[in-house]
Amino acid sequence: MGSWLTRRRRFGATRVAVGLLAGAVLTGCGGDGKDAADRGGGHPGQRPAGNGRAVSPLENPDGTKPGLAPVTAAADRAEARRLIERLATKGRGPRTGYDRDRFGYAWMDTADGVPLARNGCDTRNDLIRRDGQSLRFRAGSDCVVVAMTLSDPYTGKTIEWRKARAAEVQIDHVVPLSYSWQMGSSRWPEGKRRQLANDTLNLIPVEGRANSAKGDSGPASWLPPNPRIRCAYSVRFAQVALAYGLPVTAPDKEMMLAQCGG
Repeated sequence: MGSWLTRRRRFGATRVAVGLLAGAVLTGCGGDGKDAADRGGGHPGQRPAGNGRAVSPLENPDGTKPGLAPVTAAADRAEARRLIERLATKGRGPRTGYDRDRFGYAWMDTADGVPLARNGCDTRNDLIRRDGQSLRFRAGSDCVVVAMTLSDPYTGKTIEWRKARAAEVQIDHVVPLSYSWQMGSSRWPEGKRRQLANDTLNLIPVEGRANSAKGDSGPASWLPPNPRIRCAYSVRFAQVALAYGLPVTAPDKEMMLAQCGG
């Protein structure tokens, strides 16, 4: 299979270096970097999710493929544990000075050094287009999604989403921005923080209630309600932390390993 990190380098090993030079403006979520997909009213129906087109994080090292498929095969779970073992650990620092604006503002298309930047479509809609099915677009636009079907990995539900009630689907930062701040991103140049906040690797459209429940928790404090996805979620959390040189707390690392059989 080859290591996920080797495959990610094919996307571009210089992405962080580019970000240090970039004045990219990313986008926003709430105070912790999680925003509703849009604003408005309407209510999606929900039902048990199908498999959709979800891809294992081990086969999606740049986050440009859809969803978050379970990691179940013994060999894949062993690879997952090896990846998680590489994480450095440290204690969680203070939240002092954290502000969402330190990571740029909401979902603009100009965060250089990350996939899908400057493609004419904002990051939020890029992610909805990446993960949604049966997409319907605003008249005259091939960017703004007004309706879709989402197989939510966090809850295992399928959400029939409409822009009129956009908060039913929110964009999760897998490694929350406040968490990253407490683990070292407070010392980064703003361009690198904008990359983290706008990187497809770190972003997944999910049920709004699950996203809100997560807050800025690490894996020791919060895991997706759907137990089948917890190893995959741990892999993705580790992939983001490794890509950006972020440590995690020792309890978070222990919990991540446990989800993959470690």
